[in-house]
Amino acid sequence: MGILERIRDIEQEIARTQKNKATEGHLGRLKAQLARYRTELLTATEKKGGGGFSFEARKSGDARVSMVGFPSAGKSTLLNKITHTESSVGAYEFTTLTCIPGVIEINGTEIQLLDLPGIIEGASEGKGRGRQVIATARTSELILMVLDSQKAEEQRPLLEYELESMGIRLNQRKPNIYFKKKKAASQNVISYTATIKLTHLSERLVRDILHGYKIHNAEVVIREDATVDQFIDVVEGNRQYINCLYVYNKVDTITIEEVNRLAHMPHSCVISCEWDLNLDVLVEEIWAELDLVRVYTKKKGDPPDFSKPYIMRKGATVQDICYRIHKDIADKFKYALVWGTSAKHTGQRVGTQHELDDEDVVQILTLTAKESR
Repeated sequence: MGILERIRDIEQEIARTQKNKATEGHLGRLKAQLARYRTELLTATEKKGGGGFSFEARKSGDARVSMVGFPSAGKSTLLNKITHTESSVGAYEFTTLTCIPGVIEINGTEIQLLDLPGIIEGASEGKGRGRQVIATARTSELILMVLDSQKAEEQRPLLEYELESMGIRLNQRKPNIYFKKKKAASQNVISYTATIKLTHLSERLVRDILHGYKIHNAEVVIREDATVDQFIDVVEGNRQYINCLYVYNKVDTITIEEVNRLAHMPHSCVISCEWDLNLDVLVEEIWAELDLVRVYTKKKGDPPDFSKPYIMRKGATVQDICYRIHKDIADKFKYALVWGTSAKHTGQRVGTQHELDDEDVVQILTLTAKESR
């Protein structure tokens, strides 16, 4: 029996098993087994990626955004509209057969936008080269899920399932769980600690799941009310937590009431490529979802250099910007002066762990040769 058949059998058993206190251990073991088989599929895809046909494009720009969706959802038209790239467009399915990269220029940054071939139901099982397409999406900082507004109710859950099956967690953060697998010893112990009351997990269930992975010596600290699936994700250790923006295209074909409903859903944007409707808002939403930080630098006695900012991730510190400029600056760091919203006052003197905000100006002072001795 192949991996795909085993996955289907486990999914069917999970679906027909009643969920109660008596079956939670059995369901936890089944979910762990399902996760292991899906990881085997993912590993097989990565190993085959080097020798066969690939949709991967060279990474460029300050961030990468991938468009995923069913065929004829309007991905290629959208790429043509918001970038200076020409991607084939047609009134038939599978117009795009390879990965087409484009560039969005916004707020002094260059964002790489990938037009990936349309995926179909069963993509995570390898249908229509779906695994290669989704594997490319895993390398992105943001996923644009392009949906046909008329078919959104059917398309969205199917696409979410295919991405989740390939280890992508949409609009989720990594669970606050510490897990460390230890080497086998003469006396194997699973050290279990929960800092809050748990409603989905128990010490016995955690041990059952780890034993399913043949892990008998480990340390587990759970700091939030995590689910069984979240704990399994931490044990697997290969999940990608990526923001997703749901783009509802072709809103010119539905009622205004339906447009209003879709527009008010979380992480959603309604557009019409046919009417060029809301495309500028979509670009702004992409910028907001990426949550990038622009940091400008200045030399002592000179005005700030606003020509080219350093693009950092939200939460970046002064130490991060030092390493971006040059490793020697980080090694010889003395202190920094910061102007902007992260500073308590103009030209605040800060250390390496000061967190920077968007459009902050930083002046870095380093140790002199005499001071560094």
